[in-house]
Amino acid sequence: MNTDERDSIPQPESEEITVPVIEEQIVAGARAVKTGSVRVDKHVETHLRQVELPLLHEDVDVKRVAVNRVVKEAPPVRKNGDTLIVPVVEEQLVVSKRLVLKEEIHVTKRRRRERFVQEVEVEKERAEVQRLDASGRIVNSARDRSVLDRPVRRRTASE
Repeated sequence: MNTDERDSIPQPESEEITVPVIEEQIVAGARAVKTGSVRVDKHVETHLRQVELPLLHEDVDVKRVAVNRVVKEAPPVRKNGDTLIVPVVEEQLVVSKRLVLKEEIHVTKRRRRERFVQEVEVEKERAEVQRLDASGRIVNSARDRSVLDRPVRRRTASE
């Protein structure tokens, strides 16, 4: 065989051939999808309520009691029950100086109770819950039946 004939005969190639082996795998997962929502509206209602509570008052009676008695020194302030006795003295010039108890002031404290009524504003909150679908349309509208009364602002008897 000549050289030309050798070139025309197919020769086995010495290169390697790689055949890929493929395996498919499954990856599972979850993602959030909006299917609906809820809207809550809060309404405040104001009501007038009457509040009644006892208040304590103290009144003072002042009575002047004439004594006109000569004393050696000024008597101290003293108490007789609920009455506070405050001596009032003056110096009189005679031949000699002497203290004369001119009068006493009797101060008596009395307590009395009276009923006090005042109208006070109280507020009550009410919640309205609306269920919405995925596109934001109202599915149902139900008012929450469990309403909690909660005073928002308290006023004292001095207001």
